[in-house]
Amino acid sequence: MITGKVHPFPGDPQISSIALQREPLVQRGLGRGGDRGHDRHLAVQACQACTHWHMPGKVGGSFVKIDWRKISVPRCRARLITLTAAERQRLKKIAYSHTAAYQLVVRVQIILDAAHGYSNNKIAQRRGVTVDTVRLWRGRYRSQDGIKSLTDRPRSGRPPAFSPLQRAEIKALACQLPAETGAPLSRWSCPELAREAVTRSLAAAISASTVRRILAEDTLRPWRHQSWIFIRDPHFADKAARVLDLYARRWDDLALGDDEYVISADEKTSIQARCRCHPTLPPGIARMMRVNHDYERGGALAYLAAYDVHAARVFGRCSAKTGIVPFMDLVTQVMTQEPYASAKRVFWIVDNGSSHRGKAAADRLTARFPNAVMVHTPVHASWLNQIEIYFSIVQRKVVTPNDFTSLDQVEHRLIAFERRYNETARPFRWKFTPADLEDLLARIERHEQKERNSQQPTGCDHQPAVLNPAA
Repeated sequence: MITGKVHPFPGDPQISSIALQREPLVQRGLGRGGDRGHDRHLAVQACQACTHWHMPGKVGGSFVKIDWRKISVPRCRARLITLTAAERQRLKKIAYSHTAAYQLVVRVQIILDAAHGYSNNKIAQRRGVTVDTVRLWRGRYRSQDGIKSLTDRPRSGRPPAFSPLQRAEIKALACQLPAETGAPLSRWSCPELAREAVTRSLAAAISASTVRRILAEDTLRPWRHQSWIFIRDPHFADKAARVLDLYARRWDDLALGDDEYVISADEKTSIQARCRCHPTLPPGIARMMRVNHDYERGGALAYLAAYDVHAARVFGRCSAKTGIVPFMDLVTQVMTQEPYASAKRVFWIVDNGSSHRGKAAADRLTARFPNAVMVHTPVHASWLNQIEIYFSIVQRKVVTPNDFTSLDQVEHRLIAFERRYNETARPFRWKFTPADLEDLLARIERHEQKERNSQQPTGCDHQPAVLNPAA
């Protein structure tokens, strides 16, 4: 006797399927009923004259009658995408990126929509792709390694037009200075490298874009340059260490007291008053501020400033020029105020400018104010002076773009910004430590060793300073 069991179809209680428990295999219209060995293969025959299937059986020669309208083939369901918070954040970053590849952005958007619960048809409409495309990337993301599966698989591509030897020779050419090759150039560009490669018979023909792709393999950019300078101060390590100790409130291996202060001072020279020929236009909707290029010069002045390193307080004044007198006026402005007038010691960190250079300037300061101690930064190391950070803030927020009608307006704005800055200023988070100084000196020593071992260019009388990294 043929028996059947009804199983509810997942997701639709109205649809059911019938599982025949007696026979493991049901052939639809491909065979006939009968016994073959120990298995019985049943043929399900669809009756075209009615709405039923007739299944032959050996129960009195009758057929089992099944209503085929109640039987439905299981539908393929889209794979469920579940994202963690980290995965969602990473995918959103790519989806909103302005530099990611367009194909990758679309694929990421498909995954985000799938995780949101949209159907494949809905996603295809939202992203302007086919349903097969949605199904492909949805399934690949689920079954493979997450976001890595959204990239294209490796393809063979066309055979390379240039051999590895040719590519290496082009890279080697880019790593040479043009002067060493005899080319009348200061630096290489991709068109010039392509021309030189053809001239040297490295390749019969090569385009500038191909050269750029070859150089990009090793991040070679011969058209860019960076300036640098040798340290010539033989006492660089000692001077720099003293400055860094003061920033850490130490002097001669002793902690500074509450009545000891550290002042960083310098001059910002040649601040011009440039009166634009046409008024500056304010920013508007989809429009940045506009500054006329033509201007008339209204003179220049110097801005002298002293910065309390640990209290984050600025003292400034303007002067027509720099020199010993303007600098001492700044010192007097600070040292006559409390708490500096009655302090035990006030350390003044300065660079080697003409206004405060050498032992004479230190003696002059101590003679005027006995509790003042001048500390010089090493030569070519003004970056150790924290007042330079404040000057960079002034340049960005006050001076640029330069549009002043007179020097009085320049001075008024500088002093007004100084008061505004002191209201909310906090000490700078100085991150360059004595340990970083030791690493820097070690790198410089290795470079100096290479310099001594290499042959100097003709006419160069530079002698590198001998540093002591252990200082």
